[in-house]
Amino acid sequence: MLRDALLVAAKDLRVEWRSRVLINQVAPFTLLIVVLFGFALDADTATLRDTAPGLFWVAVMLVAVLAVQRGAAIEAADDTQQRMLLSDLDPAAVFLGKAAGLFVQLLVLEVMLTAAVVVLFDVSVGEPLLMVASSVVATIAIASAGTLYGVLAVGLGVRETLLPILLLPVLAPVLISATRTFGDAFDRVDADGWAWLGLLGTFAVIYVMIGMLAYGVLLEES
Repeated sequence: MLRDALLVAAKDLRVEWRSRVLINQVAPFTLLIVVLFGFALDADTATLRDTAPGLFWVAVMLVAVLAVQRGAAIEAADDTQQRMLLSDLDPAAVFLGKAAGLFVQLLVLEVMLTAAVVVLFDVSVGEPLLMVASSVVATIAIASAGTLYGVLAVGLGVRETLLPILLLPVLAPVLISATRTFGDAFDRVDADGWAWLGLLGTFAVIYVMIGMLAYGVLLEES
């Protein structure tokens, strides 16, 4: 299973590396979101610092939806899912591989977005370990849910509009938990960030397990 998952992840990352969409289009869009948030809040430094955790994860959610939509469009155009069905790859391994590929892409964007938030919003990181841990766990949850709903969206004719409606409510608990952990890491809220990290990890495990169990069925149905 690990070999098959690595094979699928390498394929997705190779496609992204050759297309350069992440660097040339998605990354500038992500940074533009941060800048626009700054203008919308009238460059109030105190307000920007207080809202930085929430703004960060809202931007990540928007970028994740774009990444899932793009992956679904590529697979629909190339009949990738049909080829996956005809191969001897374990559906659970395919899910893990595709989630891992999306995880790496989102993590790269989060590193860039974190640097932008720290510089533009003048935010100080009080607990870097908590920030890194919550980023990794939250990204696992987002990538897992996004991969599962991405395969569902491939078979839908209106996936560009329906996918956000289906995916964002599922990611709402992740958004809340990740925002609270970041708020504690940035010393902006009086909350137990590690407790929220535990809740975030619970959602990540649930999404991964559901994805491994349901991905094969959704792949056949779509």
